[in-house]
Amino acid sequence: MMNIDQNRQSETVPKDRRAEALGDLRVLPDEILCDILTYLSPHDIGRLSCVSSVMYIFCNEEPLWMTLCLKIVNRQLQYRDSWKKTTFHQLDVTAHKESPHKPLHFDGFHSLFLYRRLYRCYTTLHGFSFDDENLERKKDLSLEEFHLNYDGKKPVLISGLADTWSARNAWTPEQLLMNYGDITFRLSQRSPRKITMKFKDYVSYMQIQHDEDPLYVFDDKFGEVAPSLLQDYSVPHLFQEDFFDVLDREERPPFRWLIIGPERSGASWHVDPALTSAWNTLLCGRKRWALYPPGKVPSGVTVHVNEDDGDVNIDTPTSLQWWLDFYPFLSDEDKPIECTQLPGETIFVPSGWWHCVLNLETTVAVTQNFVNSKNFEFVCLDMAPGYQHKGVCRAGLLALDDSSLKEAEKEILSTENSLTYLDLTRKEKRARICQPTEFPINSSSDGSECNLENVEFSYDINFLSMFLDGERDHYTSLWSSGNIMEQRKMREWLRKLWLGKPGLRDLIWKGACLALNARSWLECLREICSFHKFPFPTDEEKLPVGTGSNPVYLVADNVIKVFVEDGLESSLYGLGTELQFYNLLEKTNSPLKHHIPPVVATGILFLTDGTYHILPWDGKDIPEVLANCNIRQEKNEGSEYPFGVWEKKKFVYKKLGVSSLDSKNTGVSTIWPYMVTERCRGKTFAELRDTVSWEEALNLASFLGEKLHNLHLLPCPALTDSTLLVNKRETELLGGNVYMEDSPGKIGVTEELQLFIKTLNKKKEDLCSRLTKWGDPIPTRLIEKVGEYIPPDWKEFFTVYENDMNVAKSYTWIHSDVMDDNILMEPCCDAPCSLGNTSEPCLQSNGFLNGSKSQRSSWQPRHIIDFSDLSLGHPICDIIPIHLDVFRGDAMLLQQFLESYKLPLVRKKSEENTRFGRQSYLAMCFSILHDDNVLGAIFSLWKELRMANSWEEVEEKVWGCLNNYTGFC
Repeated sequence: MMNIDQNRQSETVPKDRRAEALGDLRVLPDEILCDILTYLSPHDIGRLSCVSSVMYIFCNEEPLWMTLCLKIVNRQLQYRDSWKKTTFHQLDVTAHKESPHKPLHFDGFHSLFLYRRLYRCYTTLHGFSFDDENLERKKDLSLEEFHLNYDGKKPVLISGLADTWSARNAWTPEQLLMNYGDITFRLSQRSPRKITMKFKDYVSYMQIQHDEDPLYVFDDKFGEVAPSLLQDYSVPHLFQEDFFDVLDREERPPFRWLIIGPERSGASWHVDPALTSAWNTLLCGRKRWALYPPGKVPSGVTVHVNEDDGDVNIDTPTSLQWWLDFYPFLSDEDKPIECTQLPGETIFVPSGWWHCVLNLETTVAVTQNFVNSKNFEFVCLDMAPGYQHKGVCRAGLLALDDSSLKEAEKEILSTENSLTYLDLTRKEKRARICQPTEFPINSSSDGSECNLENVEFSYDINFLSMFLDGERDHYTSLWSSGNIMEQRKMREWLRKLWLGKPGLRDLIWKGACLALNARSWLECLREICSFHKFPFPTDEEKLPVGTGSNPVYLVADNVIKVFVEDGLESSLYGLGTELQFYNLLEKTNSPLKHHIPPVVATGILFLTDGTYHILPWDGKDIPEVLANCNIRQEKNEGSEYPFGVWEKKKFVYKKLGVSSLDSKNTGVSTIWPYMVTERCRGKTFAELRDTVSWEEALNLASFLGEKLHNLHLLPCPALTDSTLLVNKRETELLGGNVYMEDSPGKIGVTEELQLFIKTLNKKKEDLCSRLTKWGDPIPTRLIEKVGEYIPPDWKEFFTVYENDMNVAKSYTWIHSDVMDDNILMEPCCDAPCSLGNTSEPCLQSNGFLNGSKSQRSSWQPRHIIDFSDLSLGHPICDIIPIHLDVFRGDAMLLQQFLESYKLPLVRKKSEENTRFGRQSYLAMCFSILHDDNVLGAIFSLWKELRMANSWEEVEEKVWGCLNNYTGFC
């Protein structure tokens, strides 16, 4: 009887399908299988779903298709009832039709992982607002009380700050839909691509979605796409001090966001960028907040810090998953500070605080991040090179291994006076930091070993500064991709603060010492001034100027530049090439020398046994101080400059095979080449761009054409003594870069040109991954086609078929960096505009002001500065930064430039390969292969090209105007 019951029971219980349906994959947990599937393409997922019943279940999950869709999204998103349908829409699978059959259902398969995820997708949060309410609430908080008790110390929930805002009534989903339904907003960054939706489409998505972690509007450009929204609110009086206000809107990093999201959406655990502080005002709905102080990593969160560039990545569950799966198991002492935010309330989150937000219903909010006197030093610290301090700021002492913790202990104990970190020079920093009483450590009176468990984390700038890497320097170290500002922009910001807020200079100086080691560079500057009997820098001259890659100082009538970029070897080649170039200007008596600041002094500064020494250097020998530096000097027989331009080219070529990590992390040098030039009065074009007239812009284009004409006509030095030149006229025109073979009518490839070809071919290698790393706004579809567009071998391009004097030279002296901050303009008194030859007013073009014949110029171009990137290259390489940065893509200005330039750029068309005859093709190729992200500038200037389907389309739009240019002498 028992056997019969057992048989009947076995017949009613479905057989477990998993093992048989998955085969060898059965050993993997369901969550691992689901994660693996996200790496496949939608087409592969479709095929895999036909393999077995269990694979069918895995491959038809909506969370999977949501992930797949967000990875491939290439247009404005429009939700199509399900993520699977939306994915097909993104792929233009227009022929897809829903199967007439109902979805298949299988018994015999159970997955707790899939069930929990399904539960999170459909759960409701109406009764989820219960919390400990242990966050302080304040009403009518005064500025004095805020600074005294909360700013830089702890969070607080404040009511009453938004009572007078129009947004209190106008910012509901219904009102916003009525007024902004056709406006496109950015969504939360669930994808490496920027995702946008029209607001009416987003509202439709909110109403029908059942996602565990729904997309939400998180738009830092809402003020640009819907300016009237900015009129509906104002920055509360408590948060109006913002050090970013010295920057123009387009210069400052993202700082304000419109946030709209449905139930279950939110922000998972994070620390705000660059350790800034933030305020967040809720206008509609309810939000649940959880917060932990700096250094206390929430349960379930892992912090990863890249040991090379300091980039911080955080692995964290979604907001909803954390509250469901982690929060219930926390002990009382481990629970966060928390609250439920209601409409009209503003929460303040101080620098470094962890926070997590969950929308309990559809919410609308506005938030802004800011830098003020309380968090400025922390922001500067976070932008300093290295990685350990970034991890400690977020994860506390958990970021340290045992050896690092012991080192921290020793440095704290070694402090024998009250000097703070910011009072110390780099040499003194290893004997460190703050008052021992600030960070309690059990130690004996004789300074013997103490208990590491008693080292306490403190979110104090002196304590955190202890973990800076003394072996890394701002100018020679990799920059974290997670930093809110690029290196040069950060220095420009500090400089503007220095000049714009003189009352805060003590604080700004401390920040500059943290971020860019300003004190050590000031010591170098003073040594140079002392040696050459220059005036010492005044208070206003203590910080470096400009946005270049080397420390540059304006001191009295001199400009002092210390060469540090990419380490000592690169610096020597940089200065050596400049000295060779200046010598050439004098020998040829080139008119260009009148538009380049004269050299006052050059030399090498070095530090031995704690003492600075200076050795004057003209670039024509190898100083003894370099003998023990293991410099791989590239010899070129016959050249009087051992670190001249050809040696620099060979050095650069050899570095192409070295990873950026190896080439950039050169450590702290104790030897620095330097150059002093005369200070030319005036302003850079970057400072004047918004005020110059259209006629002045045309004058500038003509000026640049003339100066580049003179630069590109300078004779190039030979790579070897065996290089032959054709004749005197070709020597002048071609710069000595080709020679005649025995066959009449043919020009052969010289050793110099071979080096160029090898360099360009080397840059082609791994091009797709480099462009992918740069990412947005470069379209992925174009990255995938770049290999078909670039010549397979650059020798094919440079092989010249016709012996024609209109053939462009393959290489010339090039500045490489003629950008708006390297053009110096000087005021002129009532000088008539040389180009005002028409009675019609000029049209406004690309941001330049209108001008007419009756106007008189107030500024004229005078000097081109900063030749630290001087090199030999194709002349079209100099046109790329001029057109994209100086002209901002204006074809009329480029045309004006070419009329003054008057030199050929590319050889005549060859019947064998017509694209090689297009000047636009060469310009586009060089833009793609450029060391800097030129493509990012192109797709930012011409936003419509982000939808381009071919590189030819981009080429024609950006560089097509070059094809009508023939060049003449």
